[in-house]
Amino acid sequence: MWFDNKIVEADTTEDQSGTSVDKNDKSWIVLKRIAALCNRAEFKSAQENVPILKREVNGDASEAALLKCCELSEGKVMEYRSQRKKVCEIPFNSTNKYQVSIHECDDPDVPGYLMVMKGAPERILDRCSTILINGEEKKLDNEMKDAFNQAYMELGGLGERVLGFCDFNLSKDQFPSGFPFDGEEVNFPLEGLRFVGLMSMIDPPRAAVPDAVTKCRSAGIKVIMVTGDHPITAKAIAKSVGIISEGNETVDDIASRLNIPVTEVNPRDARAAVVHGGEIKEMSESQIDEILINHTEIVFARTSPQQKLI
Repeated sequence: MWFDNKIVEADTTEDQSGTSVDKNDKSWIVLKRIAALCNRAEFKSAQENVPILKREVNGDASEAALLKCCELSEGKVMEYRSQRKKVCEIPFNSTNKYQVSIHECDDPDVPGYLMVMKGAPERILDRCSTILINGEEKKLDNEMKDAFNQAYMELGGLGERVLGFCDFNLSKDQFPSGFPFDGEEVNFPLEGLRFVGLMSMIDPPRAAVPDAVTKCRSAGIKVIMVTGDHPITAKAIAKSVGIISEGNETVDDIASRLNIPVTEVNPRDARAAVVHGGEIKEMSESQIDEILINHTEIVFARTSPQQKLI
């Protein structure tokens, strides 16, 4: 996790015997609140005596991981949610790459409605103008954006799925009790929000993937990875399963090794390529063909569902 401009490891022990996170840290309390509320995962019933990490969950893997993390740290997440009624929601979709929910709160720092958002870190950061540091809201300046990018690269470079979290207190003057929030014709702010932090989790490839990649290669089949993950995460995973072979470099790797700008590297010198979905939109068919012809190992990252069908 990254908050207060530092990376900390979550305590995932059942008895919470780890000491990596100060549970009284104001920023952690806020980050944990967003992770618990902006989350549709729920524990299946009748599991009170089952260890938290072994409990079955209704919901996707990422939200299940967040739910268990919050349950380990705080406990009684379902009760916590029930005390902060959800009044509106924008579900996650692969185009916006974020999820939003609004809750009726009576917390000391939120005497009304609280909007919480999570999603692709770069999308979340773009919607924020301030950042929470050591419990205080500060302007999101270039220095903090650089710190965010460094943390994002470090966590993504581990092959972990990284999510960004932000929130916004909706003033009682503009949004009094009973306000008719609309998640389709959005009538509340989605910009100028407060960035709180990052949380990352391991979503490991299946154990059989490396062997499958090797067999495909030996049969003369070119393996191409297409994913919605960030290029940093995608590249790390591709290397871990052999889609990008050891010793094969991307344009970025060559630029880093030679300490030169990426623009000065001849793309044909790189045997591997990691292509962002946003770049694909701007490419002609001939440019895409050039990538497919000139690179033996290819990863398409941050792709949209539509691009995956091409």
